Amino acid sequence: MRISWFMFLLIFMFDGCSSHPADPNITMKPPTYVEELPSKVSENISSNPGSLFGQGENPLFADLKAMHVNDIVTIVISEKTIQSSSGSKALAKENSDSLGAGLITNNSSNGAFRTVTDKLNSYANIGFQTGSNNSFAGSGSNTRNESFATTISARIIKILNNGNYFIEGSRELLINGEKQIIQVSGVIRPYDIDQSNTIDSKYIADAKILYKTEGDIDQSTKRPWGSKIIESAWPF
Repeated sequence: MRISWFMFLLIFMFDGCSSHPADPNITMKPPTYVEELPSKVSENISSNPGSLFGQGENPLFADLKAMHVNDIVTIVISEKTIQSSSGSKALAKENSDSLGAGLITNNSSNGAFRTVTDKLNSYANIGFQTGSNNSFAGSGSNTRNESFATTISARIIKILNNGNYFIEGSRELLINGEKQIIQVSGVIRPYDIDQSNTIDSKYIADAKILYKTEGDIDQSTKRPWGSKIIESAWPF
């Protein structure tokens, strides 16, 4: 019985150490429709000996833009996000109630008796008064600016049946012991590739862009695995 509890605790510790729900994560797996769509079938084009546009591997007159599987296209990543929000709220409520009644009710026309009852009511009058005043005022604002710019080359992984390309590329830099990793994937149209075989990241559909660093700085800014386990198990 003790061994079972020990194994359960050991599995829980390793599971908490491996991942945490709050850790950001991105997968470069292609979208479902990219995997479901068949690849474009190459058409056999008969060569024309008298044409200036050759049909070989590197014809003299040809479009230099990427158009085949494993061709390389340059991606200019220029992402900028500006987010600003503000809000204010003010509430006010005031309430007052009063209730009063005499001890003796006088309906008599006798003046002397009325004077006596009025004086008694003035000394022993029953009165009840309530009052409340509630107010609330709050305001808040949030502004966030983020920008990321770089250039990366990607390969055409698959040519979809409609002619679009699924591309994927990565780059790793090792600078002063810090490893920088950049990955990008998505679907592009061949018409958006310019004459210099370059495409802007805003034209990439289902774009996935990953940028992360690995090294001493990254390790020093990460929370210890013990803290992650406590936070994942703590219900409050």
